[in-house]
Amino acid sequence: MFIKRRITRQIVLQRDKFPVLAVTGPRQSGKTTLLRRLFEDYRYVTLENPDNQQFAASDPVGFLDYYGRHVIFDEVQRVPHLFSYIQERVDESGLMGHYILSGSQNFHLLKSITQSLAGRVALFKLLPLDFAELTAQKLLADGYPSVAISGAYPAIFDRDISPAVFYANYLQTYVEKDVTELLNVRDTRKFRQFLGLCGARAGQLLNISALANECDITFNTAKSWLSILESSYLVFLLQPYHQNRNKRLVKTPKLYFYDTGLLCHLLGINDAGQLETDRLKGSVFENMVIAEYQKRNYHLYEHLEFFFWQDTHGNEIDLLWQVGQTFHAVEIKATKTITNELFKQLDKFETHLAPSTPIQKTLVYGGADSQHRTNYEVKSWREVAD
Repeated sequence: MFIKRRITRQIVLQRDKFPVLAVTGPRQSGKTTLLRRLFEDYRYVTLENPDNQQFAASDPVGFLDYYGRHVIFDEVQRVPHLFSYIQERVDESGLMGHYILSGSQNFHLLKSITQSLAGRVALFKLLPLDFAELTAQKLLADGYPSVAISGAYPAIFDRDISPAVFYANYLQTYVEKDVTELLNVRDTRKFRQFLGLCGARAGQLLNISALANECDITFNTAKSWLSILESSYLVFLLQPYHQNRNKRLVKTPKLYFYDTGLLCHLLGINDAGQLETDRLKGSVFENMVIAEYQKRNYHLYEHLEFFFWQDTHGNEIDLLWQVGQTFHAVEIKATKTITNELFKQLDKFETHLAPSTPIQKTLVYGGADSQHRTNYEVKSWREVAD
């Protein structure tokens, strides 16, 4: 089953405007499938293949001569010095869409692009399937607990794999392959423990010192491991909004996972019924919704910058962004019942803005019906990023 990805339109549009396109994202998010179907006239070369890797590393000029123009280089970050030769080729040719690069280790890929291809490359992030993509294929479950448990990696739907089986193997592969390559982690059991502790902190303010202490590792090690989780697209940090320099505002980021299937697996939550009664249900729901906004942002190439807002008195907005002068404030609640109490934080945030500042106040909740009210938009979780 091929699921059409929303990012496709922007990739096609930018091909005629940049000499190089780069598509990154987590392992198994569908990068290779998307690119090979979208650019059937391009040659495909994976640098995970040892022979290709050795050829590119030992003779980059001969390697690029051999494959010519219109080539997809997958896992290209494995041969970092190839980027300077790619720069030389695209500068000489002036051809748009000359090369398409992809990779799952964002740290090395972006470092190489920044050093060699700045201004020559259009960057894309392909994350696991978003709700619109699942809905188009009639794959989005009716209740959010089932959606959260299953996660959104294409293989789960394409090959009908049990989420428990998929994520157990995904974690094992990730720890044994990516982590040992990116970091000198001798104790993979300790790293798995660290990842589990991150899962327990999803939706919370990130305290790296406490995380390090609980895992019995140094602060610098915890910081390094967290950076690897970010660069591999397992987690992301949502930064606090404090443009007004109010000293009473929280300035610590929050931790979230890109995929709630992985999060639930780490938390030991294996079915929808269990999630319904789990004390972390609200955190998982919040994570699912915020991750969905992130997916829309990247898949539609919107380039929005998201924040949360929180002061030291406990007043908080779960998600916040600005378009022009207009603030978009989102409150996220897992409940299926709408009450006036749910709008209070949105109203409190509005009082912190300058008078007459435009604001769109939205409540995303666990129910099925969306509503337009005089002062608010009420959105079902299913329509969160339409």
